[in-house]
Amino acid sequence: MQKHFFVLVGTRPEAIKLFPVINRLKAETNATVTVCATAQHRQLLDQVLKLANIVPDVDLNVMTANQTLDRLSARLLEGIGAVLDNVRPSRVIVQGDTTTAMTGALACYYRRIPVSHVEAGLRSGNIYAPWPEEVNRKIIGTIADQHFAPTKRAAQSLRRENVPKDRIHVTGNTVVDALLAVKSIVDSDPRLVSRWDGIRANQGNRRIILVTCHRRENFGAGVLNIVEALQEILRRQDVAIVLPIHPNPNVFDVLSSRLSNHPRVELISPQEYSDFVSLLSLAYLVLTDSGGVQEEAPTLGKPVLVMRETTERPEGVEAGTARLVGANPSKIIEETVRLLDDDDHYLAMSRAHNPFGDGRASERIVRALLDA
Repeated sequence: MQKHFFVLVGTRPEAIKLFPVINRLKAETNATVTVCATAQHRQLLDQVLKLANIVPDVDLNVMTANQTLDRLSARLLEGIGAVLDNVRPSRVIVQGDTTTAMTGALACYYRRIPVSHVEAGLRSGNIYAPWPEEVNRKIIGTIADQHFAPTKRAAQSLRRENVPKDRIHVTGNTVVDALLAVKSIVDSDPRLVSRWDGIRANQGNRRIILVTCHRRENFGAGVLNIVEALQEILRRQDVAIVLPIHPNPNVFDVLSSRLSNHPRVELISPQEYSDFVSLLSLAYLVLTDSGGVQEEAPTLGKPVLVMRETTERPEGVEAGTARLVGANPSKIIEETVRLLDDDDHYLAMSRAHNPFGDGRASERIVRALLDA
């Protein structure tokens, strides 16, 4: 029987983690796929979809300047609902923890449309960190009838919330599928291989620290503390920092005003995913407050220092691929210096087992979707 899957994609991370599922589903003869983009991240989303050769069937284009979460949620709920009434899919697929995913699940609930949740079961235990993602996940988890947990820990979290065992599938994280696919593209394309030759030329043999910073929890004092730590780390002559700056003014204005004139800081625009993967390959270590980077970096053997107080991905910390340092300048500096100066510690983190997957998550998810 032909099944009609409706896939919601709102942000860059959603596109990265869903494109392996979308493309694999489209290759199935008994599956029809409708892709709906909400464009929470307009330019960043489009870049990933182009790389993956995916053209959305529906584009809601919901973002406006300085839009509040409640206004965004209202527009998404109404817009997605109208599309669902027109398309009438047999099942909706959402990913992760975004406002798109949460409102999409809610719109499905109102119409009794079953929901499959990719990257289900992540929990930090604190509804305000990450905010609002932690509550978004819990709402989706209440509505979904099919839960694709990336790890056994995520599956255990769902079981503690009384999700029936037969509705939980431990699949690995699709970000590993995506990264390996794009890494293969990068390695076979001379233009992409040479993408960062300019930075290599500018910085010589210095070790590259890749920094990403965009979390709402770090707006204000957190970003200032992170800058303080980076400025201290830059006292060393053997390192350089590459920092793709998120366009949000709460981050952009602070980072650009305090770091733009340093000769060993490369401030760059947010990168297309292929360029980010090649940049991650170039890095010696990673400082981030991102969720996805915590999963991506271990796949390439890069130690991660997580600039958050909590993480909904504790598997990395437990496996030894990541360490929590918060937005605490002394901790950031201490752990960075240790990785730079202690070869044994660096090797232990870089060679630790990646707990997030083996690159076959999308294969497992599609099989479960078709069998449901």
